[in-house]
Amino acid sequence: FSTIPHVREDVLEFLLNVKELRLRPVTQQEGKLFLDVEGEGMVSAADIQSSIDFQIVNPNLMLASLDSDEAKFHVEFNVELGRGYVPAISADGLPVGALPVDAVFSPVRKANFAVEPINPGEERSPERLIIEVWTDATISPFEAVTQSADILMKEFAAFKSLEAPALEQARIGTGLGI
Repeated sequence: FSTIPHVREDVLEFLLNVKELRLRPVTQQEGKLFLDVEGEGMVSAADIQSSIDFQIVNPNLMLASLDSDEAKFHVEFNVELGRGYVPAISADGLPVGALPVDAVFSPVRKANFAVEPINPGEERSPERLIIEVWTDATISPFEAVTQSADILMKEFAAFKSLEAPALEQARIGTGLGI
């Protein structure tokens, strides 16, 4: 975690900038991205070579600034697909010079909900559910909600085939309750 020749940011600051990079997988496969820049100037996510596997969602993200016409900056990104949060693994077993970076795969940045009556003041008024979802632009809020619903349906499907124990069925059947 030292300095990089002709780069104003140190390695740690560069890695923090890279963690803000948002990619949309196109082929649903892991892959590599390459950044090759020469000369003085700002390096942004738009400078990353395009790939058929990934689309860069935030091309205006500033990654580094080069301070010399002699600067040569080369970075190879190993891009993986995943879910949730994955901590950086140790550098053991990685090629020399590889720096592992932890990753947050969740595209949802914030979610909120509210329940309100459709006809306020009426007793037993039907209710309306309002869901607000903010994403990192790799998917739309609509896609986030529908994917979440699919995940919930798969998880709760296991409860569909449960059978109540015989004793509990007898109590429910006689009105004794539990």
